[in-house]
Amino acid sequence: MKTATCELFKKIFLTLKPPPDMTLTEWADKYRILSQKTSAEPGRWRTSKAPYQKEIMNAISDLSVHKVVVMSAAQIGKTDGFILNPIGYFMDYDPCPIMVMHPDLQRAEEFSKTRLTSMLRDSPILRDKVNDKTRNSGNTILHKDFPGGYVAIVGANSPAGLSSRPVRVLLADEVDRYPATAGPEGDPLLLASKRLTTFWNYKEVFISTPTVKGISRIEVEFENSTQETWHVPCPDCGEFQPLTFEGCIFDSKNLTDVDYRCLKCGAVNSEIVWKEKYTSGKFIAKYPERKTRGFFLNSLASLLTSWESIVKKFLEANNEKKKGNFELLKVWTNTEMGQTWKEEGNEIESDDLYKKRRRRYDAEVPADVICLTAGIDTQNDHFVVEVVGWGEEKESWGIVYKKIYGDLKQQKVWSELDVFLNQTFKKADGTQYKIIRACFDTGGHYTNEVYKFCKQRFARGIFAIKGGNTGFDKPFIPNPTKNNREKVLLWTLGVDIGKAQIYSFLAVEEEGAGFCHFPKGKKGEDIAGYDEEYFKGLTAERMVMTYVRGKAQFVWKLKESGYRRNEPLDCRNYALAALEISNIPLKKSSQPGTPAAAVRKRRRGVRRTINN
Repeated sequence: MKTATCELFKKIFLTLKPPPDMTLTEWADKYRILSQKTSAEPGRWRTSKAPYQKEIMNAISDLSVHKVVVMSAAQIGKTDGFILNPIGYFMDYDPCPIMVMHPDLQRAEEFSKTRLTSMLRDSPILRDKVNDKTRNSGNTILHKDFPGGYVAIVGANSPAGLSSRPVRVLLADEVDRYPATAGPEGDPLLLASKRLTTFWNYKEVFISTPTVKGISRIEVEFENSTQETWHVPCPDCGEFQPLTFEGCIFDSKNLTDVDYRCLKCGAVNSEIVWKEKYTSGKFIAKYPERKTRGFFLNSLASLLTSWESIVKKFLEANNEKKKGNFELLKVWTNTEMGQTWKEEGNEIESDDLYKKRRRRYDAEVPADVICLTAGIDTQNDHFVVEVVGWGEEKESWGIVYKKIYGDLKQQKVWSELDVFLNQTFKKADGTQYKIIRACFDTGGHYTNEVYKFCKQRFARGIFAIKGGNTGFDKPFIPNPTKNNREKVLLWTLGVDIGKAQIYSFLAVEEEGAGFCHFPKGKKGEDIAGYDEEYFKGLTAERMVMTYVRGKAQFVWKLKESGYRRNEPLDCRNYALAALEISNIPLKKSSQPGTPAAAVRKRRRGVRRTINN
């Protein structure tokens, strides 16, 4: 009896015994099978084929490391090594909720249908983890349940996929391709990171080839990490060194072989000789004391591409550069060297807008406008107001930009503002439009006066707003509160998100969704306030990537040009907020004042005045 009892407890303890310590590299070498459909070399995974992957993969499975950053060239096996292998490892060895994030939903679905499905099918250890065979299994293309956890696959452009689910492991691929904001919700990566807060052993893995200097998220993440660069020993002197393009030796006119010169001893060896030493390569950290592990690799370190191929792409890009086309060289710098591209012309220039975007309207309000909103900024001795017309898919027309000067302590200037906001604007057919919503900034020295003004005119759609809610992790339009002296409804806007949307509209070059129109008078005449100073103010800021409270995020800063009057940008932002608050459907079919509606109004003897 005792013997049987002892045997029973032995079986129980063996069942409950935790699995032996296993790194991600060990798991992949033992269990991962590469699919014939998605891999050039199908079969068992071998980390030795890409030695630089070992340290990165093991950092991902290290419990003492919470964040891993990989800034690299394109052809180094990132998806298999740092996305798929971790998914398989955590599904099998350490089950937990996992989120895999891609730049958009289309790429998320493609990843699930091809790469993830192939790994689950072809790796026997994972084959029975996910049940896709029954309708009630709870599994879809973008959601895979397995014992002890799930894999959620999301697009950074889809706010719904980024919220309302706790995750322990966040695997974010190509983060430099993420939009600055997921609609009005905020920064997609910050939204996703909030899902990790309930786990002490959370893991963030950010991977990307970099893009443009100043707005590259992966570069900022890397700069605030250990900054570990792949080094290999010289075949002659043994000196460990990073491989740079400057060390490559080749004949551009007769490209047959590419050699590399040692930075220390000057010895020149072929690609084959250098790559034989890759198994002895290692990452060397610039800041080993930092907690975030950051790794950098370029294509010269890769065993998946040849140096000759890298040099050929450079020569092609350099030839295009001589013709004035920098695009290929930019792509080569990002995808082959793993470096950011310093782009002088990446900002929206006021001169371009002034010269190219102004047009003569057929009337005060162009035909395609559906509604009007306004944004009002308060200065010490004047108000600044912009009225904006909105069409389908947020195509916009500047209607009037005006400064109303006066002593803000006196009622006269407030009455003048009231008259301005209450006026009507005409289309060519005589249809009259009123401003349906206006957002009035309460900042400055006249906060209580603005509160009172808005409270008395709330029924007319003139709302008090505050533009102090900065950061891309805040919604553009939050719920209003009455936490102020006058108990008026107050919206604290996510102004950074609004500015990002405006700049994305200004970057649209073809008329249609998002395109911004501005009025133009006769030769030499700047009508409705849209002069050169307006466009300087509209483009006075630029968006840069920086580190804020331990997170890489976009912030808005005034340009180095020194122009500091950014009221046009603020007013356009408030007018956009007024549109969002109104929630009017921007469709011509639902537009008040369409021909049929106008006929009915004439029959009733009603004046055709649009007043929502």
